[in-house]
Amino acid sequence: MGVTIDIGGLEHGRIVFAPSPLAELCMVLHALAQPAHHPNLASWTTATAARLDPGLADRLLEAGFLWQVSYSDVFMPFAGLPAAPDGPRLPGATLAEELDLLDRLPDERFVAAALEHCALAHYNEGGGPSPLTDPAARTRALEAAAARGPRQLGFTNRLLAEPGTVRAWLRRLLEDCEEAFFGETWRRIAPGLAAHARHQTELLRRKGLAAALAGVSTALSVDPAGSVITVDKMTTGDTSAVDPELGPGLVLVPSTFGWPHLLVLHAAGWRPVVQYPVRSAELPGPGPVELLQRRMEALAHPMRMRLCRSLARGPATTGELANTYGISAPEVSRHLSVLKKAGLLTTRRQGRYVQHQLDIGTVARLGSDLVEGILR
Repeated sequence: MGVTIDIGGLEHGRIVFAPSPLAELCMVLHALAQPAHHPNLASWTTATAARLDPGLADRLLEAGFLWQVSYSDVFMPFAGLPAAPDGPRLPGATLAEELDLLDRLPDERFVAAALEHCALAHYNEGGGPSPLTDPAARTRALEAAAARGPRQLGFTNRLLAEPGTVRAWLRRLLEDCEEAFFGETWRRIAPGLAAHARHQTELLRRKGLAAALAGVSTALSVDPAGSVITVDKMTTGDTSAVDPELGPGLVLVPSTFGWPHLLVLHAAGWRPVVQYPVRSAELPGPGPVELLQRRMEALAHPMRMRLCRSLARGPATTGELANTYGISAPEVSRHLSVLKKAGLLTTRRQGRYVQHQLDIGTVARLGSDLVEGILR
C-alpha cells in the first residue's frame, strides 16, 4: 500500500523544495470547507468563515468540489507544464504568477484535472479520454457530477460547454480569496515555509536524500539504491520523476495548513509533486499505515479487548490473566504476542515473573493516528 515515485537516474539538483501559494490556497480552502479535518486550525477557520462575504462564500460552495473531497491538480499547474531549461518548472513566488501558469494549461488538461473527482478510479491512468472530445467520458463526468448535487452538475455543464469562461471565473474567485483572507495569511506563513524549504535543500545537499525525506515526514522513504521513493498512504499508485515530455524533476511543497494531509500528485502526464505538512513541535510524526492497521486488528478481538481492560489498570502476568478470564496460559500468551507486535504493551521482569501493561499513551494516540492515517 502506498504511492511510489521512480527517481532512477534523477540528479539531486532536480529534486526541489519550494513553497506554492496556489497549492497552499487549496489547503486553506479545504480547511474552511472541512474544519473537522483540521481541529488545530479551529480558531482560524471559525474566524475566517464568520467574516466571509456571503457572495464569496456562495461562489466557494459552487466550486467546492475542487478542494473539499479531493484536491484538484489545477492547484499545481507547474507540474503540468514542460520543464524549464535549467530544471523542473517551479511554483510561482506569488499567487498571480501561479494563476498565470494555470492559464497556460491546455483546456483538456485543465478540464481533466478539474473533474478529477469524476474519475478517481482511473487517476493513475490519466483519467481516460477527455470529456471535451469523448461523448462517453462526457456522460460519465455529468453522471458523477449529478450524484454530488445540482451545484456541481451546473458547474460541470458550464465547464464542458465553455472551459475558457469557467477558467476566467475560477481565476477571479481565487483572486477574490486572496483579497479577502488569503493574502494576509500567505504574508504571515510564507517566510516560514521559505526558510523550511531552504533548510531541506541544504539537508539534501549535505546529507543526501534519505535525510532530506526524513525531514519531510516519516511517511516518506527511499530504497537503498536511491531509485524509488515510497509514500506510505492508504492508496496505491506509481509515477516517475523522469518524464520524456515534461522533463525530469520532483517538487516537494511544504504546507502550513496541510496537516494531517500528505498529498502526492501522481497523475499520468504530470510531473510528480509531494505536498506535505510542516510539523510543529506539538504534532508528532505520523506512524506507518501498516502499524495502524495492525493495532486496529489487534484491538478488534473481544478477548484482547478484555485483556486490555485489565492491563490498563495495572501490570499483570500471563498466569494472572489466565486465572482472571478462565483461559489457558498459552492462549493468553498468543493474545499478548499480538498486542506486543502492535506496540500496545510494555513488559518488565520482576524476578522470575514477566509483567505486562497496556501502553495507555499509544492507545490514546490511536484516535489521532486513525484520523491522520485515513486522511493522509
